[in-house]
Amino acid sequence: MKERSDRFAFGENWRQFLSVLDEQRIREGERSLVAMIGTSHLEGLRFCDVGSGSGLFSLAARRLGARVMSFDFDPASVACAAELRRRYAPDDPDWRIERGSALDQSFLKTIGKFDIVYAWGVLHHTGAMWRAMSLVADLVAPNGSLWIAVYNDQGWQSRAWWLVKRAYNALPRHLRFLIVAPALVRLWGPTMFRDVLRGRPFATWRNYRSSRGMSAWHDLIDWVGGFPFEVASRDDVIEFYSRRGFATDKVELRRGIGCNEFLFKRLRATEGREGRFD
Repeated sequence: MKERSDRFAFGENWRQFLSVLDEQRIREGERSLVAMIGTSHLEGLRFCDVGSGSGLFSLAARRLGARVMSFDFDPASVACAAELRRRYAPDDPDWRIERGSALDQSFLKTIGKFDIVYAWGVLHHTGAMWRAMSLVADLVAPNGSLWIAVYNDQGWQSRAWWLVKRAYNALPRHLRFLIVAPALVRLWGPTMFRDVLRGRPFATWRNYRSSRGMSAWHDLIDWVGGFPFEVASRDDVIEFYSRRGFATDKVELRRGIGCNEFLFKRLRATEGREGRFD
């Protein structure tokens, strides 16, 4: 599929993130999976990491015992997952990595069905979110789970961030600080001010480790630059998947910027073969 000229270089940001990835961040990724899915036992389960990004959660799922299929549209992101497999699971036949798009129905039909389909913070960056949400649902095996995270619809604020993100990607690289600097003040200013008052300048920034193992800087750039950018309300997402035969298992809502998380369970049987690991 053709690359959009205004698309954020997600893979480049993930490549830089790998330089700070350590064992603690990997364990945080594992804990994130366990907390949402509700079990640390993924042995033998088929796990599809849609838009695998850095590959961190593919690695986490594999370490928890799942058989993993990772794919991403961005070649640099595919390379990141391959690098993590090289570091931590060389020549592992139960961790497949391919380049592919959540919008490419022909590709998706080749990889089969999975017990857990994981699309965290991905589908709203495809440029056709609702179509992507529909297509990845077809990857879920009967009685399988779909775990997605989609940006929360904040009304006018989401529209404003859309303009910020588009402007960031339109600027030459050496001028993007004009967008990043005010965004840093907007998003981190109050926290940094409190740290100064407590006599601990930049403490929160230095010690930042999100529940998903991310670093503060790479989280910031991912947020400011992440484009295409679409949003959805909680009710719209739940209704969308309810019509497609999914029951809502768990929802974690986010106030302000960020993603609402949804764990759905497939109720209606679907046709298809198992996830491909041959």
